[in-house]
Formats: sequence, C-alpha cells, structure tokens
Amino acid sequence: MEHSDCPLCRDTGGVSVATRPHFRVIRAEEADFPAFYRVVWTAHVAEFSDLSASDRARCMAAVVAVEQVLRQELAPTKINLAALGNVVPHLHWHVIARFDWDSHFPNPVWGERRRAVEGPAAARLRLPLDLLDAKVRSAIDALADD
Repeated sequence: MEHSDCPLCRDTGGVSVATRPHFRVIRAEEADFPAFYRVVWTAHVAEFSDLSASDRARCMAAVVAVEQVLRQELAPTKINLAALGNVVPHLHWHVIARFDWDSHFPNPVWGERRRAVEGPAAARLRLPLDLLDAKVRSAIDALADD
C-alpha cells in the first residue's frame, strides 16, 4: 500500500539503478559518498520483521548483491549497512562503500565531518558511476525471479 506522505512511496529516492517487483535499487545522490546505494522495499512497511521469511530472504539477497559489487569493483576500506528508517519509516537498506579518504571516515556518513576531500569524491573511485550502476544492475538482474 502506498502512502502519499512517504517520500519513498512518492518518489524514486535517487538515481534508479534496478527495479524488481518487490524492491528497487537506487544510488543516493550524495557528493561526499558516491557509492551510496539503497535497496528500497516496494510495499510501504516500516520494519524488516514486517516481511515474510521469503521476502526477508529476497531483500537480503539484494543487499548482499549490491555489497558484493561494491567490494569487488571498488575495494573499499569498509561497507556500511544500515536500515535505520528514523526519518523515513519505509523499509530501505543503505549499502555504502566507505574509504579511509572519505570526508567522514571512520565516523558514520551522518556523523561529523573529519576532513576536506579535494575534488569530487566520485573521481577517486576505480570506475565511473555509470559503470558501477551497470554492474549493480547486472547483479540484481542475476537474482532469482521474484
């Protein structure tokens, strides 16, 4: 069920990377964190436990697929996974490649900035964002049909 007051029901929420019947993958437009993806559940539910066991497995398979692409293609210092939903209570997982050079590391992306980063952060990645998006899309497309 869609909720008109929910931004993830109303809008894509970022750059659309892959869409499946039960979820979509978007890339957040965060200049400091260019490899910041979200797996957004299509139905408006607030909590992971609102999903059936099979839907939880489907959701986590997507999260893992995104994480694996980021690890293989970017070799980040760390991957951050989060499903906070404090501001937007619509189930979505953050999958964020973090680097020791990023503006906030080792703080969370929502924490205090630790340093200035010269030039666009996306230019420091091993490949352009459009190619990274294509690799994420391919990994999602390789998942079992929902």
